[in-house]
This record gives sequence, C-alpha cells and structure tokens, in this order.
Amino acid sequence: MAQTMVVYGLHTLTALLQRRPEAVLEVFLLQGREDERIQSLVVMATSLGVALHWRRREQLDTLCGSAQHQGAVARVREPESGNEHDLDDLLSQLKVPAFLLFLDGVTDPHNLGACLRTADAAGVHAVVAPRDRAGGLSPAARKVAVGAAEVLPFFQITNLARTLNHVKDAGMFLVGLARDEGASNLYECDLKGSLGLVLGAEGGGLRRLTRERCDTLAFLPMHGSVESLNVSVAAGIAMYEALRQRR
Repeated sequence: MAQTMVVYGLHTLTALLQRRPEAVLEVFLLQGREDERIQSLVVMATSLGVALHWRRREQLDTLCGSAQHQGAVARVREPESGNEHDLDDLLSQLKVPAFLLFLDGVTDPHNLGACLRTADAAGVHAVVAPRDRAGGLSPAARKVAVGAAEVLPFFQITNLARTLNHVKDAGMFLVGLARDEGASNLYECDLKGSLGLVLGAEGGGLRRLTRERCDTLAFLPMHGSVESLNVSVAAGIAMYEALRQRR
C-alpha cells in the first residue's frame, strides 16, 4: 500500500493538482478564507473530484506541524524518488546536453527546497542526492520549493560516487564547488556541454570520494569578510553561470 504524507503551501498544492492530481487524496483549507488564490484551489480541486474540508487555523497548524501552510494543506500519496535506472532513462531521452545538480549530503529541508526551486528556474534537468545521510522531499522542502518539487525530477541514489563515475563514463563533465588549493575560478570554467554541478553539505562540503570523482574543482570568488556561502545560494550562483554560458 502506498504511503501517504501531508504537504502544505499554496504553490505546492497548485502544482500537485496540476501535475499529479491522482496523488491528492483530500485538501484542507482555512475556514473563512475566501480570497482569489484559495478560490482557485477550490475550483481546481472540485473539478478533479478531490474532497475538500474547511478547518480552523490551529487545526491546520496541528495537521501539518507548521504555521507556514498559507491556509492550504493536503494529504497525498507519497511519491517514490527516482533511482539510478530512472536517471539513466531520463538522460537517454534528452535532446540537448544534460544539466544536472548533485547534492552531497544536504540535510536541511530549506536548503534542499531552495536548490530545487532555483534548479527548476535555471533549466536543470534533474537533482540527484544520496539516499542516506541526506534530506528527502519532506513537506518543509516542498513548501520552500514552491511547486518545483512537483515538476523537477529528483533522484535519490544508493551510491553517489558510483553514479558520478557512471555519468562521467557517459561523457558528463563534473564540476565540484570547493575552495581547495588548485581549484579554478568558476567563471573561468567551461560549463556549456553535458554538465553536472556537485555541491556538498552545509558546513562539511564535498566528501572525499565525491571530490575525487569530479573532473575539476571550482570556487566562487569572495571579496567580503565571509568565508563561505549557504549551499543553496552557492548552487544558485553556479547554476545561473552555467545557464548564462549555455544560452
């Protein structure tokens, strides 16, 4: 039997109803809220035959474990994350050079959600993360992603180092972000072909095996007093530099 989960946020629910309506079991909305955004959800859910329930704010807070639901909560069938074979299928279907984002051990749901949101905007084809010691598509990550988690392929794989080797053998150039001695300035790297950007966890950075699989290491130039950037900010800068070059 498929597992269920609770998701929340207006963008998340709208994207779910548009992209995966069969997964939405029931929707809970804030009692007394009748603005245009809520009414749009009501019309969409009703047209799809999804059950609607109106609840008080404190009931919604309890239901999703957060006060950041924007008056919209849903119980949905939990999707299965793609695996290595699914990633191969996606890459084989692309008609343009692949553009992937690899996240090595990113656990914070807000960072993951922000990475997904920017990856979708920058034209990334998929986000790949290890299954263990890394964050998954939790309700909080989906909320921060504002709908991107429902449209952008997300693969959780068993062995990240092995997958990196596999995509390298298929011709993908892997650029790991790190401030190691000998790393290149990102803005001097060629990011136009089949590309995988590889970023490490909050604080710890890239693990040794991950770092060794990268074709090159690159850094973002820092001109202020801070020594590093939040992983989602660094990922966003790197993805948009790649987008600039690829256009």
